[in-house]
Amino acid sequence: MSPTQNSTLRTELLELAAADYALRTQLAADGTLFEGYNPQMKALHQHNSARLQEIIAQHGWPGRSLVGEDGTEAAWIVLQHSISNPEFMQEGLQLITDAAKSGEIAWNLVATTEDRVLMLHGEPQRYGTQHDWDSEGNLSPIPILNPETVDQRRAEIGLEPLAVQTERLRQQAALERERPRR
Repeated sequence: MSPTQNSTLRTELLELAAADYALRTQLAADGTLFEGYNPQMKALHQHNSARLQEIIAQHGWPGRSLVGEDGTEAAWIVLQHSISNPEFMQEGLQLITDAAKSGEIAWNLVATTEDRVLMLHGEPQRYGTQHDWDSEGNLSPIPILNPETVDQRRAEIGLEPLAVQTERLRQQAALERERPRR
């Protein structure tokens, strides 16, 4: 960590993301994660989102130069899970797009958030990062704009081919015994 970075803020962001992963792991283990948007998870996401909004109001987007690579990725996790606040996700997308232009966050994270925002607005995603259960019960990408060129777009920003990501997500879902939501 360079002397210009804020270690206290970095630690707080890492703790927010760790709490998210810990609760997800707990809810996946007991099976309640897959029964719609779990109320505990929703409350944690709302809490973390509100705190990230406060951080942004004070510091701007917490990028690499402020909180390090892991700190900005932790902030991104909080933004990505702010699904109860789509307006904040849209604002956050613009912030991280600007941050990526100055090297403060990876472009693949911007793409994932862009796809999430498009999905929440009922529009096709650009990069195929968002998956859900299809009519045959398989975890599959939700609709993609121009799917014939998706792997080219993904490669341009450092994402693996869509088929590789889809297979990895299916394997992870199987390990966690994830199933379509009721």
